[in-house]
Amino acid sequence: MIRSEESSGDVGAVESDEVTAVPGLAGSAPAPPVGVAEAHRAAPDEAGGPTGEPAAGDPDVGFTLAPPAPAPGPAEAARALMHRVARELGAVAPEGWQRVDAVFASTVTADVGFAVFSDDRQQALRWNPTPEVLALVREHRQLSAQLGDGPWWRLLLTLTRSGQIEVDYDYGDEPFPEEQLFAPEIYRADLEAFPRKSLPVWLAAYLRHGDRQQRSPGAAAAQARGDREAGVAGVPVTDLPPFPVVAARWAVLCAAFAAARSEWGPRLLPGVRWFEGATRSGSSLHALPAGRAVLSGGVWNSPELDAAYNRDADLPALFRGAPGWVADQVVNHRAGAGMLTFCFWWDGRGWYRGESPAAEQIAEAIPGVWDSATVVRIMTGLLGPQPSGAQLGAVSALVAAAEAGLATRGGLTDVFPESGGFDIDSAFYQLVMGGVTAPEPLAAAAAVAQVGRYLTDSGDDLSGYPVENLRADRVSVGWMVYVPVEPGEIAVGRAIFYVADDGVLERSSSSMAPSRYLPEFERRFRARNRALL
Repeated sequence: MIRSEESSGDVGAVESDEVTAVPGLAGSAPAPPVGVAEAHRAAPDEAGGPTGEPAAGDPDVGFTLAPPAPAPGPAEAARALMHRVARELGAVAPEGWQRVDAVFASTVTADVGFAVFSDDRQQALRWNPTPEVLALVREHRQLSAQLGDGPWWRLLLTLTRSGQIEVDYDYGDEPFPEEQLFAPEIYRADLEAFPRKSLPVWLAAYLRHGDRQQRSPGAAAAQARGDREAGVAGVPVTDLPPFPVVAARWAVLCAAFAAARSEWGPRLLPGVRWFEGATRSGSSLHALPAGRAVLSGGVWNSPELDAAYNRDADLPALFRGAPGWVADQVVNHRAGAGMLTFCFWWDGRGWYRGESPAAEQIAEAIPGVWDSATVVRIMTGLLGPQPSGAQLGAVSALVAAAEAGLATRGGLTDVFPESGGFDIDSAFYQLVMGGVTAPEPLAAAAAVAQVGRYLTDSGDDLSGYPVENLRADRVSVGWMVYVPVEPGEIAVGRAIFYVADDGVLERSSSSMAPSRYLPEFERRFRARNRALL
């Protein structure tokens, strides 16, 4: 984007016999045109004398020969056209206006534009430019083609009531707004008229991707069969944490940004996580049945895509060796625009890739899930300039709990106290949808009652195992329920029950020590309650 600023004196004087108010503005009075100049008539003594005769010392000739003024150069002519556009805008301005912002998009075959007038109360009125204004803008673009940067794609003009002009020329460094984006064939026609050495990567992709990054289920299945027959396999990825860990860290970051009421940061829904960075890089993480996953996205202005779309190099074979379940439905939306730069898939045991770059080269496109310390650092930055020592310790505890699938609302509020104005409900919802929360702890009485019903319904002989004597001891993710032995009694193989906080009951016996049984009990609990990953 190139900007030009000019003072009110550069707008030029406007003389007009009639000014038209903005159509449709009820009750508005015509506004004076921008920079209207008072007609100036020379005083008698300025014209040489009362009778118009030459003053003493003036040459006694009726006229003076002078060479014609040189034709203005492209830059000067372009500036003059902008002044004419400014005067046209000023001539239709509503009463009380203070500023007008106009945007024009133009090519050799199509033009579109609009202007928005606003007053000092921030009330706005939209105005569609006349064909005459669009013709001036089109002429300006033709002149800009003679300058160093070639013709612009969009022109943004701001004019104040005092006559200050600010003009920005948009050469496509950032994607155009959808309502100002023409069909590809319109840009192709413009490039035939005004060839360019290269285009911004996004625009080059828009014109030339040809759906080459699309991978329908049918195409995915066919390519997977061909890869298997040819002995082609994905390349193992060793610099990315395992999928369950990536998913858990992603979820706790989602919760942190939601708590801080930030519009930035990652977000999630059941089965899918996404991230859009401030530099237009971004990614999505799809969780699939059987513990599989797909992580894909794009790095903005990727040199590989630049080479493919601007220098006719081959696109990277991102799906080389990918299984058939890696298809459009679980690939980042950038593939549809030809802007996908990486795709990794998790088969339940490890990450793999085709011709994607190494994971370290896509860091700007995914949230900071590389290690726990990075997650802690990002979350701490959301707590304000002076977080308390208790908060700092609670951040590490919350991250560890999320990685274990045991995050709780209490752990969340230890980091983001509700009294601090944080959105705890939205944050905890992200943790729940991310599958990293522990169910609410089951009450001891409920665990005892559940075991009692199980024993009563079993039909077993309970004479040596009275249900009324059941007791519950708290373990990490539930309760250990049993009937204590009487003093002096020795019991071998006595029934012990484990009731998890999600209500699942497991039967064991005193033959297996709790220290041996509990690790697998906890693992099964976490596996059940992280199904949403």
